[in-house]
Amino acid sequence: PDPPPGGNPAPNPASSPDADKILEAIHQQGNAVRDLKSKKAAKDEITSAVQLLLKLKSDYKALTGKDAPPGGKAPSSEPVKTMPDTSVTPEQLETKIKEQGDKVRSAKGSGASKDEIQSLVNDLLKLKADYKTLTGNDPPGAPQQSSKQKKKEKKAPAPKVEAGVTRLGIEAKKFEDLPNWYSQVITKSEMIEYYDVSGCYILRPWSFFIWEVIQKWFDAGIKELGVENCYFPMFVSNSALEKEKTHIADFAPEVAWVTKSGDSELAEPIAIRPTSETVMYPSYASWVQSHRDLPIKLNQWCNVVRWEFKHPQPFLRTREFLWQEGHSAFATKEEAHQEVYDILDLYHGVYKELLAIPTVKGRKTEKEKFAGGDFTTTVEGYVSATGRGIQGATSHHLGQNFSKMFNIQFEDPDSSSGEKLFAHQNSWGLSTRSIGVVVMVHGDDKGLVLPPRVAMYQAVIVPCGVSDANKEQLNTYCTELRKTLHKAGIRTHADLRENYNSGWKFNHWELKGVPLRIEIGPRDIKNNQVVVVRRDTGVKATLQNENLEEQLKTLLDTVHQDMYNRALVERDANMAVTTVWEDFCQLLDQRKIIQAPYCGAIECEEIIKKDSARTEAVDDKAPAMGAKSLCIPFDQPADATTETCICPKCDKKAISYTLFGRSY
Repeated sequence: PDPPPGGNPAPNPASSPDADKILEAIHQQGNAVRDLKSKKAAKDEITSAVQLLLKLKSDYKALTGKDAPPGGKAPSSEPVKTMPDTSVTPEQLETKIKEQGDKVRSAKGSGASKDEIQSLVNDLLKLKADYKTLTGNDPPGAPQQSSKQKKKEKKAPAPKVEAGVTRLGIEAKKFEDLPNWYSQVITKSEMIEYYDVSGCYILRPWSFFIWEVIQKWFDAGIKELGVENCYFPMFVSNSALEKEKTHIADFAPEVAWVTKSGDSELAEPIAIRPTSETVMYPSYASWVQSHRDLPIKLNQWCNVVRWEFKHPQPFLRTREFLWQEGHSAFATKEEAHQEVYDILDLYHGVYKELLAIPTVKGRKTEKEKFAGGDFTTTVEGYVSATGRGIQGATSHHLGQNFSKMFNIQFEDPDSSSGEKLFAHQNSWGLSTRSIGVVVMVHGDDKGLVLPPRVAMYQAVIVPCGVSDANKEQLNTYCTELRKTLHKAGIRTHADLRENYNSGWKFNHWELKGVPLRIEIGPRDIKNNQVVVVRRDTGVKATLQNENLEEQLKTLLDTVHQDMYNRALVERDANMAVTTVWEDFCQLLDQRKIIQAPYCGAIECEEIIKKDSARTEAVDDKAPAMGAKSLCIPFDQPADATTETCICPKCDKKAISYTLFGRSY
């Protein structure tokens, strides 16, 4: 072709070295502005930085005749391929993604500015992009598209929110998007507030009350067994922690260490307890000299810290949590064994009598038992929305392993030679994880559904049909009824707020899971009656005021039992028995927990977990992880000794039916 007029092509000012320098300066100044906003710098400082950014953009336009591209980087004709940073592992990126996600949720929950939230979101998206660049896969927990969804070019439009409508309700469906549903339920029902330290959460009164009820019930039960409460320090010396290496090996990655006091390094790092065996047992050794000093039965209500994990979830998996931990020492094995099962019965009672949740009582396999113990017993729950089992509480027999390590011994009362015997020990614990189990088992698409025995308010009174003419009469009537019910032992709240209508209040208390709603209008007062609505079923009934207290108490007991029965039916419908490996895998993919014959070998359990895992999820919602043993149920479905181990690579005879499933 002919050359352009003038002979040589005109230079493109947008690709000149000066323009490139200005673009780089725009990019850096843009980052500086975002950084100042995220740190909530002074307004004058932010304004000055913004003015400099605008000047740079003006200089670029004066030089090139074009607006600067977004972010200050000129578009390239070819996409720039960046190599992943191989110094960062996928596991480290997963942790960073989770922590950044917590920061985003915390910022949203605390009412942070839009710019601050957007900056945090941008950092989160960058981490996710880095993960995909490094691994070729989306980060764990990212929504997976089915093949049909991938073919769709357009996404479904987001639901429209009408002007003036509050977003009080739960916007995610439990069986469609459990993680989002769970997060919304625990925050909108005012159970949890996110905190600025990842993995740590604020327990608000609505959830802490549940823990108080559990404390009161369980504390009375253990005191009937002769257990006394105490408190030991939360700090553990390194030397004490290292005494029982087998035990601490399981906790080593999770131990948080204090290394400094102010600006000074500590002479020896001090651990924050992940559990208290190594804290308490040196004292036991000094207290026990004779068999007359036994048994020791102590319990403490406290917090523990377990730091190193990937995906924190409020209540279920947190870096700090509340629990009770019991530690006992006996002269004989028989006494220790009896206490293990007595405590386990109390744990079963917490879930059945308070939380309306059925559990399977059983013994952990050798692979899953408490590190350093002889055997572990457990109560296991089931979450139908995910098809996973969840450990409810554990009671361990430690044997003489710890007493030998910490020298907890006494003179044999039946020996004249002064021979020393070692104590037989137990430890047992129940934590605030139980609150999360309540949310997931009983909650529905409207929010929480609280069992009556642990609800802060068992009934809420809402006046209806309020007008200026009858407001005073209705409020007085509701207040007096609240006093009457409270005196009768029914925890009741009267919602007399004037800035919300009755419909809004109905939705509010439904979301918070109050078991009974009592509606009172002018006609109800005239007819000497109330209208009662059950949260668990939505069934509405009209009750006469005569003997109302006893009617409501009976109804609350009915609600509890119905909730338990529904959870039991749902659990049993999803608990299968099989002796065939192919059926085992199919049942697992159907979100069931499975009782199968098992020989007890640790290597077989590892194979079962590996071979039952899926490289891809069977559908959008089915997890791909393999099955682990939940427990060896005390109530066996059949004689397992006539069957071969379910492990596909094992031909040994089984010793028991073991409950397997995906788990939390």
